[in-house]
Amino acid sequence: MLSFIKKNKENSWLVGAFVIVALILWNTNVLFQNLKKEERTKMELWGMAQQELIENSTVNNLTFQILKQTWINPMIHVDEKGKIIGFKNIDWDPEQEDSLVIYSQLNKIKRENQPILIRYQDSLSNINQKLYYGDSILLKKLQYYPLALLLIIFLFGAVLYFVFKTSKISEQNRLWAAMAKETAHQIGTPLSSMIGWITLLKEKEEKSEPLNEMEKDIERLQVITDRFSKVGSLPELQLADIIGETQKTLQYLEKRSSDLIAFKSKLPQKKILIPLNPQLFSWTLENLIKNGMDAMKGKGIITLKLLEGVQTISIEISDTGSGIGKEKFKKIFSPGYTSKKRGWGLGLSLAKRIIVDYHKGKIGVKSSVLGKGTTFEITLKKKH
Repeated sequence: MLSFIKKNKENSWLVGAFVIVALILWNTNVLFQNLKKEERTKMELWGMAQQELIENSTVNNLTFQILKQTWINPMIHVDEKGKIIGFKNIDWDPEQEDSLVIYSQLNKIKRENQPILIRYQDSLSNINQKLYYGDSILLKKLQYYPLALLLIIFLFGAVLYFVFKTSKISEQNRLWAAMAKETAHQIGTPLSSMIGWITLLKEKEEKSEPLNEMEKDIERLQVITDRFSKVGSLPELQLADIIGETQKTLQYLEKRSSDLIAFKSKLPQKKILIPLNPQLFSWTLENLIKNGMDAMKGKGIITLKLLEGVQTISIEISDTGSGIGKEKFKKIFSPGYTSKKRGWGLGLSLAKRIIVDYHKGKIGVKSSVLGKGTTFEITLKKKH
């Protein structure tokens, strides 16, 4: 019911805006037509005065005053053969410019309005002149007013939509951040209890492999809790060994993956310290590796290669899965995009945010062949 009322309100705003725009355009059109009619009336009045001048050798003061008026419209007076016999408000200098210039302007004016006929006939002569006139500058500007108004309304609407969309996304981000922090808080209580129980069990059985693995899983849960608690806040970067952090993530995932998945790594045998957030970097590797494992449907080879450049570190994660079409290379990093039946489509978008926004690096699909596999590449700077 509330959504129905909200939708009706949105529709009423839309209808109201449409009505206002329609009224403005209608009033503009009425004003335009009235001004056009007024200008023609003035031209007809001038034509009548000209006709009276032709008919009578003497003219009264009113006729003389009308003929003296320059008005604001460009005017060209022609005889029955189309020869120009007078003009007003035309930018043409007969002493310096060719007559072709004014005849060219006459052709333009002819397309704007119907001419005013000036006719007189007696026993001696047959006068058949025409007055051509163009629209005033004000009227020409008014013609484009509706288009300018529509453009302004469109831009205003676009700005409103952008502000609304941005505020909505910002609100969603705040909601997700709050949910993540609350999740981290809720996990923290039983996790602390589990750590205590593991400590007690280890005191009784010091060399128990299952307990050691359980402890690693609890440590992992602590890392995940720490990740969630940092959602929505700017993470701090510190100098960390990227080789060691990569090895930790690989070892953890390898032990907890199917035997049908083989892990291969090519890592330098030394420490490489770069500005890094270890938890978030590990999260990125997890997302990319798990994405590859899903693409291989639980069977194949995951290869991780790390290359050191002069100013950057490149990490390549390859799989032997189904591959990605070239047209989807950018789409897969969009929030909510997923090709799986289950999942929220957040893994790769999170990976992009961690690398690009937080670490100021780059992430993308380096290469992919359908049916053969995909290689993702992460590029991180050695110094900030």
